[in-house]
Amino acid sequence: MARSTKASNAVLRLNQRSAQAAYSMVSTSDGHFYLVLANGEESVVKLNEPLEIDAFVSFVNSVSKQAPKKASKFDLAFEEKLQRSGKKPE
Repeated sequence: MARSTKASNAVLRLNQRSAQAAYSMVSTSDGHFYLVLANGEESVVKLNEPLEIDAFVSFVNSVSKQAPKKASKFDLAFEEKLQRSGKKPE
């Protein structure tokens, strides 16, 4: 179940950042996943070939622009301090 939860959460995030699109995932019997887009009531477009879980999540994440990560003022100040000292944040 955890595998499909990881994939379905990726599709859920995609639908949240895609205002009008209706994406869904399909799971095959051999444990692969592919993404579909509903164009109308009866029309569905297959967007990729069946992929393993990690490749599928990467594909879904690349479909639409990612939301910017939220950072607190403390995170920003810490990153600025690291940049001044010459160290790169991880």
